[in-house]
Amino acid sequence: MTSTVNLDVQNAGTVQIKYGDQVIELPVVEGSEGERGIDISSLRKETGLVTLDEGFVNTGSTRSAITFLNGEEGVLRYRGYAIEELAANCDFVEVAYLLIYGDLPNEAQIKEFREGIRDHTMIHEDMRSFYNGFPRDAHPMAILSSVVGALSTFYQDSMDPADKEQVEISIYRLLAKLPTIAAYSYKKSVGQPFMYPNNSLDYCENFLHMMFATPANEHMVDPDFAEALNLLLIVHADHEQNCSTSTVRMVGSSNANLFASISAGIGALWGPLHGGANEACVNMLEQIAADGGDVEKYVRMAKDKTDGFRLMGFGHRVYKNFDPRATIIRKSCDKLLAKLNLDDPLFKIAQQLEQVALEDDYFKDRNLYPNVDFYSGVIYRALGIPVQMFTVLFAIGRLPGWIAHWSEMHSSPSKRINRPRQIYTGSTEREFKPLSDRN
Repeated sequence: MTSTVNLDVQNAGTVQIKYGDQVIELPVVEGSEGERGIDISSLRKETGLVTLDEGFVNTGSTRSAITFLNGEEGVLRYRGYAIEELAANCDFVEVAYLLIYGDLPNEAQIKEFREGIRDHTMIHEDMRSFYNGFPRDAHPMAILSSVVGALSTFYQDSMDPADKEQVEISIYRLLAKLPTIAAYSYKKSVGQPFMYPNNSLDYCENFLHMMFATPANEHMVDPDFAEALNLLLIVHADHEQNCSTSTVRMVGSSNANLFASISAGIGALWGPLHGGANEACVNMLEQIAADGGDVEKYVRMAKDKTDGFRLMGFGHRVYKNFDPRATIIRKSCDKLLAKLNLDDPLFKIAQQLEQVALEDDYFKDRNLYPNVDFYSGVIYRALGIPVQMFTVLFAIGRLPGWIAHWSEMHSSPSKRINRPRQIYTGSTEREFKPLSDRN
């Protein structure tokens, strides 16, 4: 199987930049959805200037044919397909195939893909001993990143980014083994025996089986639980050039192997401002519950600019209208809570906060709607997933997107090692003094 990649951009004119007496023209390029950007690759050569864009908030780092995101209109498409269509009609493995290879699979292709994943779900027996070296209270994301990085020591036959067959087997290994590695990290934290994968189950069922079954109790996976997890993995599968995806591309640009690149992406995803946001959301709900469940009090605090409290799980850096992923999983969230009828104060607080955000003018005027992190945190809790595992589930979902971007970068004829510039603000040249003369 080969990836379908289209990195073409159209010439959309030029812009002029005047610096002193010098006037230079830079090309404007336009993508397939009308997005335009100024190609500044010759700026430093022509003028000696570099651009400064803290956090890369207005800088296009690459050309990509994988995911289109329009935050103003609430649009998210994978390879041209609306996320709503994919969530309604595909399972996660089909979406993974789409992201990585560029097209939705036919029956023969998806059969081969599923079988290839099933062939690699187990991890090397020697890797199981790694878990004995981690403290029982180690964060599962730390374990996940470490063990994924260690895959390169066990599978040295598939580390060459330029060898398509080696990359292919690495893709299968990562997609198959990441749920196993993740489930083992949970079992370690609760002191239970590791459960081997059951390849008669589908992708989501197998993960839930490894999480909750024991040798003494064969866990029967609720179909609604598997369906909810499937939706969550799909909506998390890719999200353009976010922090962790950019990290995977950055590390991969050095020709680091796929295992090392994904391990770095997991580390980036761990941050509370990125993948850890759903964990932070549930921690916020617990804080409110511990304070008597007074939702109105915390809404007032959130509105008060002088108060340091911040509502987690509301609004989004990119989406300025609504988060289409949240719309999809909100229905699943409502379905689960209605079915389970759980007497959990956190769910009641979450529902009260959701109502405030959807009706209060303060939140509506600022587009502070419940986002994907808000609903995913509530769903994970309903599924019985412990809070520390939330970001791990995010990593499993995001894996196909990371792989797709890593592969796309390596297939690009314009690939080069990433090396941002800087504006130096430190001391100018200083006189060196011997140790005896320093005050």
